[in-house]
Amino acid sequence: MVGTGGPVATFSVWDYVVFAGIIVGAAGVGLFQAIRSRKETSSSEFLLGGRQMTAVPVAMSLTASFMSGITVIGTPTEAYRFGAAFWIFGFAYAIMSTITAEIFVPLFYRLGITSAYEYLEMRFSRTIRIIGTSMYIVQTALYTGLVIYAPALALNQITGLNLWGVLVATGAVCILYCTLGGLKAVIWTDVLQMVIMLAGFVAVIARGAVLQGGLTKIWEDAGRGGRLYAFDFDPDPLKRHTFWTIVVGGSVMWTSIYAINQSQVQRYISCKTLGHAKMSLYVNMVGLWITVSLAVFSGLTMYSIYKECDPFTNGDIDTHDQLLPYLVMDMLAIYPGIPGLFVAAAYSGTLSTVSSSINALVAVTVEDFILPVFKNLTERQVSWMNMGLSVFFGALCIGMAGVASLMGSVLQAALSVFGMISGPLLGLYLLGMLFRTTNSTGGLSGMIVGLALTLWVGIGGQIYPPTVEKTNPLPVSTVNCSTMSQNFTTTAPWTSPVTLTVQPEHQTSQKRLRQTFIWKLTTQLSQTLT
Repeated sequence: MVGTGGPVATFSVWDYVVFAGIIVGAAGVGLFQAIRSRKETSSSEFLLGGRQMTAVPVAMSLTASFMSGITVIGTPTEAYRFGAAFWIFGFAYAIMSTITAEIFVPLFYRLGITSAYEYLEMRFSRTIRIIGTSMYIVQTALYTGLVIYAPALALNQITGLNLWGVLVATGAVCILYCTLGGLKAVIWTDVLQMVIMLAGFVAVIARGAVLQGGLTKIWEDAGRGGRLYAFDFDPDPLKRHTFWTIVVGGSVMWTSIYAINQSQVQRYISCKTLGHAKMSLYVNMVGLWITVSLAVFSGLTMYSIYKECDPFTNGDIDTHDQLLPYLVMDMLAIYPGIPGLFVAAAYSGTLSTVSSSINALVAVTVEDFILPVFKNLTERQVSWMNMGLSVFFGALCIGMAGVASLMGSVLQAALSVFGMISGPLLGLYLLGMLFRTTNSTGGLSGMIVGLALTLWVGIGGQIYPPTVEKTNPLPVSTVNCSTMSQNFTTTAPWTSPVTLTVQPEHQTSQKRLRQTFIWKLTTQLSQTLT
């Protein structure tokens, strides 16, 4: 019976067919755009879609770009363990969209830039531009490697999919349509992937509602379990989630991502008019609201089903980030192909993030490092360079995923740097935009001081992690667990059972470190990027 613990099913043949079909379909969309635009080989066409994109597909691409596989898996787990406070990020999304659309979009769009960091040279100096671009390349390469690896590990341990096979396939698909199709291929593939991600959440909620007797029952269970208490107005800045930390901190974090991160800037400056560019941000805001709402309600659905038998406490899974994949195999494996849809949803999030990163990395490398030095390159040479760099950065991201599998605390610190870097860079942009008298010396000094402060706070948070009193995990129960009972999904003729147990005490320290790291990583990313 669902919700009582024990073994769950692995992938059926139909699950593999659905998963592979959706991934191949995503690549097909990219290739179609590449063939469609084969005669338009200019650098502007490759990097900016010829600046002829419209608001709705760009908005869906903006939403998909930072809704990674970690978000698909991590946000429901967050709601399951800590409640619905994540939904308050909707306020942060509204603030971020307004600031970006009304302040940053007009600036970047009217300047006609390709790289967001061109502004730093226009306003300050060439040195500050190079520093800003270098910081972006390092943080994006590290982050993208983590985005590939973390959900792949969680899904591998539940579904039985080959870890490294999927990692390489993910990178290869992204390299294929990024190299051949450029930004148009990335945006239209993101549109498909966004639909698939939302469909995955809807499948989980719909099946949970059927099992629990309706959405009202899920809501009531969540209320009784304390999962609906979201508006905590405690001013303590050390608490994990309060209204103030989410709205204020979330607004700054998301503004730094959408306003100055090349992956996002490159999308809205590809629009054919300033009006379309602004509208893409507001439509994206609605997309973010829908995504976070479905993700949080998926977590509440998971709590309703496991309120009397927590899979982690019961030893059915090794880490909390396996909760949602475990739930999917527990309650959806009776429908061949549906678990494949969910896994495709998680990987669609990964593909959209990776492809966005590859395209953005190519843009800043060409615009900030190559063209200022080699000014006499022909359009054809630049086009070949764009494609070659797409292959290079795709391979680099796969390599970073390999590094993520071998390193623990060092890479977690690198992820923290991703958040720490964004704040000082945003401050530098605002300084240049709002204060006429600021020069390059003052801007560089301010950024260094800001970076030192954020590193001090961020590294301190890693060395001295918050206590239970500050993180406030909500209670779970195992009173109704029956690990000896057979799950209804394991009796189906098209699946085979697999027992998931906690690793024995004699496991290697490296494996234990990796599992602990991935759990912390998923939790941290879901806090930061949702």
